[in-house]
Amino acid sequence: MSSPVTVSSILPSGARRLGPLLLSVALLGGCSSLYYDTMEKFGYEKRDILVDRVEDARDSQNDAQETFRSSLERFQSVVDTPDTELTERYAEISDAYEDSQSSADEVRDRIEKVEDVAEDLFDEWEDELDKYESASLRRSSEQQLDETRAQYGQLIRRMHAAEERMDPVLQAFQDQVLYLKHNLNAQAIGALENELVDIRQDVDELIRNMEQSVAESEAFIRRFREGG
Repeated sequence: MSSPVTVSSILPSGARRLGPLLLSVALLGGCSSLYYDTMEKFGYEKRDILVDRVEDARDSQNDAQETFRSSLERFQSVVDTPDTELTERYAEISDAYEDSQSSADEVRDRIEKVEDVAEDLFDEWEDELDKYESASLRRSSEQQLDETRAQYGQLIRRMHAAEERMDPVLQAFQDQVLYLKHNLNAQAIGALENELVDIRQDVDELIRNMEQSVAESEAFIRRFREGG
């Protein structure tokens, strides 16, 4: 299920005070030239939008870490409280799975938005190299482009590595929900407890990957701002 379109999901943070006006342009133009042209009129270049979207992706990954931690604790609590009614247990882990799925969708959506604006930024930058009269300035700009692409490449690889680690955790959560749904009995709870060991390892690995991705995002933001 895709995330709903909101002002915060489309506009740079500094432009959100202009929400209604710019949101209508964003919805009409998406990542088209109309959207970028309008953003530029309000002082927001593609690089500003890219940095803002990297920040949003970083924040969504931070949120996802907390959601997956919380969901794991909720799964564990189901196993650790045998006196709880089985239907209540099922509702608890079903909610945990849905929260995790929603958080994962948000992370994927934010990463996609980063890729959209990065691709447009680099295309524009490369096209404008041919407009230089000065060969030395062109070489300098081209070198900056290559360096920024390399930095971005490292960043997006980190983001996707963290994104991919969500899948086995979500699948394991879903398996537990389905298993308990169709086996609402004491034996089912015992089987879930055995699986939780592997799930905890997957969640720990996911969080490590997300922490690396968040650190890479922050480094990318700093480099962009220091170079701006």
